Amino acid sequence: MIIDCHGHYTTTPPQHQAFRDAQLARLADGSLPPAAPAVISDDEIRDSVENHQLKLLRQRGGDLMIFSPKASGMEHHVPDPDTARAWAAASNDLIHRVVGLFPEHFAGVCQLPQVPGGRLDGVVAELRRCVEELGFVGCNLNPDPSGGHWTSPPLTDPYWFPLYEAMTELDVPAMVHVSTSCNPSFHTLGAHYLNADTSAFMQLLEGDLFTRFPTLRFVIPHGGGAVPYHWGRYRGLAMRMGRPDPAGLLRENVYFDSCVYHQPGIDLLLDVAGTANVLFASEMLGAVRGADPATGVEWDDTKTYLDRAGLDEAQRHQVFEANARRVYPRLHTRLVSEGR
Repeated sequence: MIIDCHGHYTTTPPQHQAFRDAQLARLADGSLPPAAPAVISDDEIRDSVENHQLKLLRQRGGDLMIFSPKASGMEHHVPDPDTARAWAAASNDLIHRVVGLFPEHFAGVCQLPQVPGGRLDGVVAELRRCVEELGFVGCNLNPDPSGGHWTSPPLTDPYWFPLYEAMTELDVPAMVHVSTSCNPSFHTLGAHYLNADTSAFMQLLEGDLFTRFPTLRFVIPHGGGAVPYHWGRYRGLAMRMGRPDPAGLLRENVYFDSCVYHQPGIDLLLDVAGTANVLFASEMLGAVRGADPATGVEWDDTKTYLDRAGLDEAQRHQVFEANARRVYPRLHTRLVSEGR
């Protein structure tokens, strides 16, 4: 079985974005009526998925995608908690409908209603709703709700502990994924995302988070940002600070996905992180679309790169299936119940 751990609903019917636009308009002008979630038919959802993510998943040999709302559309920088809760709920409900329409091919991961510096009560409540009521298998956690200004405490700070307590109780992981950049110095897709991946790993290296939460699991997307390329730097910094070897993080708590869009990058990721800590992912349809003119391979067809990485059958099984089942145990339980 081939499980893609990183897909986004970037092709929602336009009514969903219209709801968001109405939310933002009302924040700017309180005299406007409250926005109501869009009315979207099942046929419109089918059309938005069958001709995009599902079509490519099938063409490229995948079986199931762990699916979440559009990352750049989470827009956690908008400071109103009520707006954030309504937007997250509407986005997650759409994911739930996709899973219901295509249960063989999708599993849900939720958007959290984060706001800069906000309380986490509503965040935990939405996580519980999505996991306990909608059957989701994980969440996306934004370490920088400010959108590129980094006003939140590091991921090892007690601020985040209420969320971690819920995650460990529910036994679900978080993909560490920022949203859009509000800082013109950081391009959302080319800088902000990768900055966050790299910064999150460094934060974890500096702290003792997993002593307190030994079963907490994070997936750092986009191949871990700069981490594999600068592995020697992180090992050296750890020694200089009297911290454990960062390889210890890559045992049971921190994993990287394979959203790296060229062969040398995939090869390096596998060599540094090891196949036990890499989860197959494509991020389709996401940041980079089209084909590499030098190879003819679609940029986000990461399965092609993994197929060419020289993995043996045991390693392929780890990357394409076993690691996802281990990191997302609720997904594993669901698949077993379905005879898969």
